[in-house]
Amino acid sequence: MSAKKRNRLIGAVAIALSVCVFVISDLAVRRAQALPDDTYKELQTFANVLAIVQKNYVEPVSTKELINGAITGMLSSLDPHSAYLTPDLYRDLEVETRGSFGGLGIEITIKNDVLTVVSPIEGTPAYTAGVKAGDQIIKINDDFTKGMTLTDAVKMMRGPKGSTIHLTLHREGGPQLFTVAVTRDVIKIQSVKSKQLKDGYEYIRITTFQDGTNEDVTKNLAKFTKQNHGHIKGLVLDLRDNPGGLLNQAVSVADAFLDGGLVVYTQGRLDNQQQKYFAHKKGDFTDYPMVMLVNGGSASASEIVAGALQDQRRAIIEGTQTFGKGSVQTILPLDDDSALRLTTARYFTPNGRSIQAVGITPDMVVEPPKPTLAALELPGGEVGEDDEIRESDLLHHFKNNQAHPVHGATSAGPGGGGISNPGASSSLEKGKSAKSQPDVQLDKAIGILEHWSKYKVELAKADNSSTRPGTSQ
Repeated sequence: MSAKKRNRLIGAVAIALSVCVFVISDLAVRRAQALPDDTYKELQTFANVLAIVQKNYVEPVSTKELINGAITGMLSSLDPHSAYLTPDLYRDLEVETRGSFGGLGIEITIKNDVLTVVSPIEGTPAYTAGVKAGDQIIKINDDFTKGMTLTDAVKMMRGPKGSTIHLTLHREGGPQLFTVAVTRDVIKIQSVKSKQLKDGYEYIRITTFQDGTNEDVTKNLAKFTKQNHGHIKGLVLDLRDNPGGLLNQAVSVADAFLDGGLVVYTQGRLDNQQQKYFAHKKGDFTDYPMVMLVNGGSASASEIVAGALQDQRRAIIEGTQTFGKGSVQTILPLDDDSALRLTTARYFTPNGRSIQAVGITPDMVVEPPKPTLAALELPGGEVGEDDEIRESDLLHHFKNNQAHPVHGATSAGPGGGGISNPGASSSLEKGKSAKSQPDVQLDKAIGILEHWSKYKVELAKADNSSTRPGTSQ
């Protein structure tokens, strides 16, 4: 197996439609070792059931189909991220991590027995068609999704480039269903985008962590440094709605902003699952103020970067609570070109925090304005208070055994022990349509950078209190 295939990956639930999550293992799958007697007894029961089904089921069914179904059920009963990958799905997965794949460009999961959108990927057909995070997919073309597995949904959504699929959706707060037409395409993700906010203040957005992400980030930072004659006044790093991706890319991105120290570590049952990842002694971009934007769509590898920069106090984290995926998956290839995606470890921030089913609490909580359905050209009132999906919503998710009181963050309401809000939302933000509303979170980030000395003092005060978000409780 090539070195590239041994990369570790992390991300949110996204089966074959978007960036997936896992660790590609160089263990492959060794020959099964001897099993204890009680396991053989259970396997005998399985063999009996298999024989009964094949003999008595109303229609003929192949052994391979039954075995695949059994393996799928076994893996899906463990946690939301473990899965059996057929040869087709495994091939798709390898393509996706390189940033180019066919489909709609959405991440999906099952929430409360309903097929639900985690997030559309920016610039993809689903995003362009207006699909939103939290949308419930009621029908795919003429087929209801009730009882449909994620794998079945993926198969139905895939198709030739240029073909059209119709999704019947329900959006939180809306009184009725609506249908969107999405044209399938080969999706090529540009993982890094950048722009100048104002003189000396720069902006980088990472949509996913894929091959080449760190290189693209470094090139943009070097360009900004040259344009500003070696003096950048401040940087906004935007990881909102970034579902994750390659762990090595996330570590490298964090490394660029840190002067050494731990970035992340993992713990599992086996010795090779105990890993620590460190930044180099001197990062290349460590000498200017920095704000990182996150939200409920920021997952896994994004949370690793946020946790590292928060614990080391390199950046102020601003936005809303992140997704909360704190587990690592390993891809174990099988002899028939299929593979297992198996949860094998948990990861922890430098200060020992597990964000599993909890997420990263921002230093400053800034909620975006809530758009109306009228502004989205849909009948009804306002979008629901919390239509984002998080790890804790997923069936069989791992519980977090650490105590996680929510403090250290300040919102527009009464504050906690973190830094103060740079100002209430402008009156201009009220009553505007979703299409014309300003990016309140980005505006706040610019305000923080422009008054950095003030927030640096308040951050130090939060560090000296018992409620700083970068400390395990």
